[in-house]
Parts: sequence; structure tokens; C-alpha cells
Amino acid sequence: MPASSSSRRPGQNRRPSGPRRGGRAPLDPARLVAFEVLKAVRVDNAYANLVLPHLLREHGLEGRDAAFATELASGTLRQQGTYDAVLAACLDRPLAKVEAKVLDALRLGTHQLLSTRVPDHAAISTTVDLVKAKVGVGAGSFANAVLRRVARQPLADWVAQVAPPVASDPHGHHAVAQSHPRWVVDALAAAVDEAELGALLAADNAPPRVVLVARPGRITREELVAQTGGEPTALSPYGVVLGGGSPGSVPAVADGLAGVQDEGSQLVALALAAAPLDGPDERWLDLCAGPGGKSALLAALAAERGAQLVANEAQPHRAGLVRANLRGAEGTAGVVAGDGTRPPFRPGAFDRVLVDAPCTGLGALRRRPEARWRRRPDDLATLVPLQEALVRSALALVRPGGVVLYSTCSPVLAETRDVVAAVTADAGEVVDVSGLLPGLADAEGPAPGTLQLWPHRHATDAMFMAVLRPREAR
Repeated sequence: MPASSSSRRPGQNRRPSGPRRGGRAPLDPARLVAFEVLKAVRVDNAYANLVLPHLLREHGLEGRDAAFATELASGTLRQQGTYDAVLAACLDRPLAKVEAKVLDALRLGTHQLLSTRVPDHAAISTTVDLVKAKVGVGAGSFANAVLRRVARQPLADWVAQVAPPVASDPHGHHAVAQSHPRWVVDALAAAVDEAELGALLAADNAPPRVVLVARPGRITREELVAQTGGEPTALSPYGVVLGGGSPGSVPAVADGLAGVQDEGSQLVALALAAAPLDGPDERWLDLCAGPGGKSALLAALAAERGAQLVANEAQPHRAGLVRANLRGAEGTAGVVAGDGTRPPFRPGAFDRVLVDAPCTGLGALRRRPEARWRRRPDDLATLVPLQEALVRSALALVRPGGVVLYSTCSPVLAETRDVVAAVTADAGEVVDVSGLLPGLADAEGPAPGTLQLWPHRHATDAMFMAVLRPREAR
């Protein structure tokens, strides 16, 4: 847990936010930012990683203060399931009967008590101050009583008390101890060896590395390493792990020469570019391009071999984000706002097509901790038919001898193995890419010839990849 400054311990009050009112202690700005993030996630369905930078700027937080606010917000969201089980054991009423703003604050206080080095008295008093300011004095007294009960024992003892026994209900135990909805635990267990399930869930709860991509032809990885002081990634030849600081302060990122991109996403673009095909290699398509990170890397790779990329995105506002990501990039033939299931392109127009399909996102829970609480099992009933339709559309758009790469940021079998099985039954066939990416080991996918990355094995998002070609190419 980072401290707020070199001279203060974590949990001590930072620069106060706002004047004292009626003798009440001023609110700690880092905790206030974290509280506002939780509210935005709950009320506006916001993504924490998107709303947090705006709130940090609004409150003027930098350095250790910004890091502390980030850990409070992200850590509370990741561990929400565990903390709710603990709070339920400390309450005299169901969680559903607790006012939403009070529950946000209680979760925030519980995170400080059970998972940080913040002293108990500071965690409790600052949370009570927050509740009194945002709800009222009575609610503050209630929060004080609850958090004092939470503070009676450490997290491990609480888990032993509130989680189902691992011997009789291992998935139920994981759901509470590792803070994942039970259905998510079941779905992930179906996709990974049971012996690895605990490691996978724990990796979902670890703060992710910030990884940059050096866009080929615009900046070399060596130059980006020199500029940032970061370290080269192990799997992508263009990746750099940022050692610290904000990516936005890196000149190469500000100028569009580099971008923020998980190493797994970089490997998706590299796999499409490296997939074997027959015939010309001139026109590439990113069918579901928003927000444009993969498009930017693909355009740079295309430019190196004299090809051009067309980026398609169904939602106009996301198409705008793609244009921003591609601004100034060579190898770009344009950005189109069109429905990928009914694309505005002639059949057989492309040599390579990427389908980075909308999915549950359960492979990116490190970066989007709130997604585990937002997704529902019945989301698959909508997403899977869309994924199949997009892959079929892509197979129609690629010429005979060309290739389609289907990827998801999800390891759920319904979105990976089952989609591939459905489309290869009548529309395409799998190209074996098990040895396509140099240095990538232990990444066998759930269908023969496919790839599956894992956060606990590869320190990447859980990206699935299958290279396909039209059935007519046989």
C-alpha cells in the first residue's frame, strides 16, 4: 500500500478537501475521490479506470496521493464480494437495507481495515467523517459501530468465518475468499484446470502492470524504454512495462507514437499479422475496432509491409475514438462507422480481418474490477449469437486464402470453444496457430490449434485467439 508522502504513513490525513463545517473534520481528498469512484460505478455504470483520472485531476491529486486513491477505489471494487460477506456478519440488517452511499463508505473502510497498512483508528475515523458529510450524523454513528466490529479480526480469520468450507464447497469458498460471483467462478473453472483456479482468481485481484506499446515505424521499443525507464515485456517485441508515473506524462504517448495496451492485446494484433495466408497481403480490416488500440498497432504493422488497414466500428462515438488513435498513422485507409454483422464492404475484399468481438470481459478483471459485479450469466445469450454473426461476417469479407482472427477478452468456453465450433461447422476452418507467437508457452486453447492467454501464467489479460479461413479455401 503506497503512502501519501514520504513523511506520512498511509491513512494519515492528506491535504484537506474543503473548509471545516460546524467543527467537523475536513474530508481526506484521496478517500473522497475513491468514494466518488464507487458512486460513479454504482450510479452511472462507469468504469473505474476511466472515471478515476478525471476525478484525480479535479481534486488535484498526484504522486502518492493519486496512487492511494487508486488503490482504495480499485481494491474496494475487486474485494467487494469478500467485504460484503464480512459486513453482512457485522450488521443487524440485510445489506440491501443499508443506504447505498453508506454501503459504499463501509466497503471503503473495510478495505482499509483488512487489506492495507492504514491504522485502524484512521480507517474508521476518516470513513465516519465521510459518512457524516455525505449522509448525516446518525449514519456516521452507525458506520462507526459496524467498522469497529470489522476491525476485531484480520481478513484471513474473517474468510474462515464467512466463506463456505473449501472441502465441501470449493467454488463457493473461492467466490467469497477471492471475491468473484459464484457463476463466474464456475465458468472460469470450466475453462482452466481446477488446480489452477485459485491462482487465476488471485491474479484477477492483483493490480495490473501498466504496459505501453511502441508503435512500429513511429518509435522503437529501445527509445520508449529510454524515455520511460521501463522494462521490455517478455512476450511482445513492442511492449514496455511502465515503472511508475502516469502514462499520459510520457511524451511518446502524448504524441501518439506509443499507447497504453496490455501485452495480451498486442499479441492479438501480432498474431493476425503473422498468420499464414496465400496470395496478396494488401488490405486489412479491424471489424470491431473501438476504441482503436489494436487498430493503431495493426496499422503500423501493415505500413511496414505496404498494406493498409480499414477500421470499422459500429458505434459512432467509438469510431471517433478510433480516429483519434489512428491520427497521423501510416497504413490507414480510413475509419468507417458500420454494423459489423452487416458491413458496408464487398465480399472477399480483405486479406486479413480481425474480429475482436464484444464479450463478457471476464478475462480483464484485473483492469476492470467492477465488470465481475456488472455481468450476468444471461449476458451470454446476447453476446454469443453476436460473436458468431461477426465471425461469419468476417469470413465472408476475407478472400479465399485470406485469414480471420477471432479474439475475445474472455476465456469462457461459450465465447471461445463453442463459437469456433459453431462457425467451423459450416462457414470456416481453423488454422493451427499453436506455434505462431515466438516464446509463448503453455497457451493451448480450448479448441485444437487455438491460443488462450492467462493472467496467472502470462501476466496478460485472458485473451483467446483463433485463426480461421473460409471453408471455400479447402
